[in-house]
Amino acid sequence: MIKRWIVKNDIDSDTITNLSTQLSINPILSKLLYFRGITNFDEAKAFFRPSIDDLHDPFLLKDMKKSIDRILEAINKKEKILIYGDYDVDGITAVALLYSYLKKQNANLDFYIPNRNTEGYGISIKSIDYAYNNDFSLIVSLDCGIKAVKQIEYAKEKNIDFIVCDHHRPGNTLPPAYGIVDPKQNDCNYPYKELSGCGLSFKIVQAINQKNNKPFSQIKEYLDLVVVSIAADIVPITGENRILAYYGLKQINLDPCPGLESVLFYSDIYRKKEPDENTVFTKTININDLGFLISPRINAAGRIASGNSAVKLLICKNISETSELSQFIDKQNTKRRTLDIDITKQAIKMIESNPTLKKSKCTVIYSPDWHKGVVGIVASRLIESYYRPTIVLTLSNGLITGSARSVKNFDIYNAIDFCSEYLEHFGGHKYAAGLSLKPENLEKFSEEFKKYVENNITEDMLIPEIEIETKINLNDISTNFFNILKQFAPFGPENNNPVFMTDNLTDRGTAKIVGNNHLKLKVSNSGFPKKEFNAIAFQQGEHLKKIKQGNPFDITYHIEENTWNGITSIQLNITNIRFSENGY
Repeated sequence: MIKRWIVKNDIDSDTITNLSTQLSINPILSKLLYFRGITNFDEAKAFFRPSIDDLHDPFLLKDMKKSIDRILEAINKKEKILIYGDYDVDGITAVALLYSYLKKQNANLDFYIPNRNTEGYGISIKSIDYAYNNDFSLIVSLDCGIKAVKQIEYAKEKNIDFIVCDHHRPGNTLPPAYGIVDPKQNDCNYPYKELSGCGLSFKIVQAINQKNNKPFSQIKEYLDLVVVSIAADIVPITGENRILAYYGLKQINLDPCPGLESVLFYSDIYRKKEPDENTVFTKTININDLGFLISPRINAAGRIASGNSAVKLLICKNISETSELSQFIDKQNTKRRTLDIDITKQAIKMIESNPTLKKSKCTVIYSPDWHKGVVGIVASRLIESYYRPTIVLTLSNGLITGSARSVKNFDIYNAIDFCSEYLEHFGGHKYAAGLSLKPENLEKFSEEFKKYVENNITEDMLIPEIEIETKINLNDISTNFFNILKQFAPFGPENNNPVFMTDNLTDRGTAKIVGNNHLKLKVSNSGFPKKEFNAIAFQQGEHLKKIKQGNPFDITYHIEENTWNGITSIQLNITNIRFSENGY
């Protein structure tokens, strides 16, 4: 797939120069800081040295005080509290976090994760009936509920109070909940709007802890769950999220909760012979590891079986008791992988056999036989092959339901909202959403959605781009340069791992294919002094012949560490290759 190379060039040279002087760092690094909105010493200090003290006061969130007062009242009166959460990683970690904390406060509580197949997304009537029949008088919903107007009206009729703690966009009408904690409410003045659902769960814990005049050290153990949610929900790694992710990674590397430790046992970054031995990781765990190794396993429980098993695992306090649950979840993840690969192949075949769909500027694809739990993954995979807004749908309990994924700069939530007259339910974000509709409305919805995309997407949006932070020379890369660059982590949206570009390189004669079509080489510059680095280009073996012929090439890449046989060195992780004669 052809990709556009876009070099950022909207800079203020004076600001970058002043920043370099204040921090005594390479101007290239100052430019990277500038692109992250950092323009002075104090901002740089907050960026490089995240501080727990810079977390915002949780009581700045609208309805926070009345919400925790109601929770504490329920605890004191021994009322039954039901902690309710969505079935994905963010909801599961949010439930596990709040449940674990309130259990320590001697609360009389239980948790509820809706079944994806029988109840669907969000608050279900079935769950409210369950709460009523089991004498729960308070429900705290996490990572969902902001649009559950009818359901919460139903709960109110049954004298069940609801506290909604959500981070999704509200609809035009808010539910009649006792309290709504959502920074995206128009009249909520909380300074940071991009917390994950689990991040908001942590803010409730922080508020109760603060009200009880307890030190922050008593709740830092929950930050490992927060950082898993940040990685899984792909929220911006800025502001408060950066602080939570930074300390969450410290927690997960030093002392993860038994449930996460047990999940890590099945990944290739973890080495441990017996459950009672000390934890030994083969590398420092980062955001990517959480996103690719931990999140899919937790997600698999809610996608394939029940999210309840994942919550049970994460609230378990004894490592010796987590083995059976983590084995079950790992098996569900294996099943999930098989399903999403098979369904992706079927979807691609459907697209390729339909000329109209193949040429379309968006994909809306449906099969009643697909597994509801993996359609979101399939939508993401289809974008890798057909770079355009994508909706993958299946049939579940009489409704067509599915997931939407988007491409850069196209707001798929707004596109779906435009067609909402044909929907029973929808919710989500700019780049990911879920929806359900009656079968008789599928054709009308598809037509309206395609029409909206046609009228609102540009040709540039349909070509994947590589956003390059800056063009550099290999001679700019040094140990000191890289040591400072590492401090830009944790990486994620709005603080991505910097992509560099260097042109007119050649291979030192070591280029070869390794693994599954990966290109391993040693790149060298053409100028003086000569400098060379080992490099890896995943899934780019097709360039081997031209590179071995000595053709000069340009690359985009990340700078990273690689350890082999006990020796650690700088390696370039090449994201794209172009041959220099083709221009740039």
